[in-house]
Amino acid sequence: MIKPVACPPGRQPTPRKSDSMAPRANPKKLNALQLKTLTILQYLTRFEGWSHPADENGDVTLKGLPSAHGNHFHVGDAVVATRDTSGLFNAAVYTVLEKRGLVRPSGNGLPVVTREGIEYETGIADQILHTSDH
Repeated sequence: MIKPVACPPGRQPTPRKSDSMAPRANPKKLNALQLKTLTILQYLTRFEGWSHPADENGDVTLKGLPSAHGNHFHVGDAVVATRDTSGLFNAAVYTVLEKRGLVRPSGNGLPVVTREGIEYETGIADQILHTSDH
């Protein structure tokens, strides 16, 4: 039988790595394209012109997806580089997001962003959504 080792007087045991770490970022292991797409979809849910009001579950159905304007897209009051939006039109991206419970299909062919999808912290909004202060 192994005996636990006592700490010397006046010292606290060192916490295990899992005890001291914050919740893991990107727990659903989305790749970069999936994260970018979800970030844009989340942002669209904030604007009445792009989305319907949330349903009783907190899910939001989108009214449309932005179209390119040169090398960028206008997403609500932000601008997004076209290179960051390719997932918006990629069925495989939506398949993964749906399997992870972050989006679901709607009757109108546009995505419904689930409450979990809206609340998911992608951590990249400030990197791809460029807003102006004027």
